[in-house]
Amino acid sequence: MALSISPYCKLVLAILSVSAAATTLCLNTDTTDNTKPDSIGRASTTNAEFLSTHNAARQQAYAVQRRGDCQLVHSPGYTYGENIFWGQGHRWTAAEAVGAWVAENQWYHYDNNSCSGPDCSHYTQVVWRTTEQLGCAKITCATGDTFVVCEYYPPGNYIGARPYKKKPVNP
Repeated sequence: MALSISPYCKLVLAILSVSAAATTLCLNTDTTDNTKPDSIGRASTTNAEFLSTHNAARQQAYAVQRRGDCQLVHSPGYTYGENIFWGQGHRWTAAEAVGAWVAENQWYHYDNNSCSGPDCSHYTQVVWRTTEQLGCAKITCATGDTFVVCEYYPPGNYIGARPYKKKPVNP
């Protein structure tokens, strides 16, 4: 799967680069394999670019708010899928935060689309195949702890739907 920064995210990154307190990432995935996220290299209209840029800025503002209180609280009123992570004690990396979400795969059972552990929804959102846009921000809280938030569009985790298509086994 190829990852690329979309043109509207470059603009957002340029605008947000004035804030040294946060790291922001906007990615598009581009693949034709139906077992992975759908191709995201689709052309977008100017209106969609404006909306996406505004929404990315709103998400960054939310992440900055979390810097002050470092509460593990989901964004209010968003129409995105969202994963949040809070880490105590050292400067957590993006890979560690995403790794914590992906580690939930040990409890996810594709065959009956169920979860046998405390939570699988972060994992299933990460691998949701119809996600077209991803935006993430990482904040070092005033306490020194780390807060990470990733937004997914369109959102995943629809009841009864599987996050991806399993590749057929070749006999």
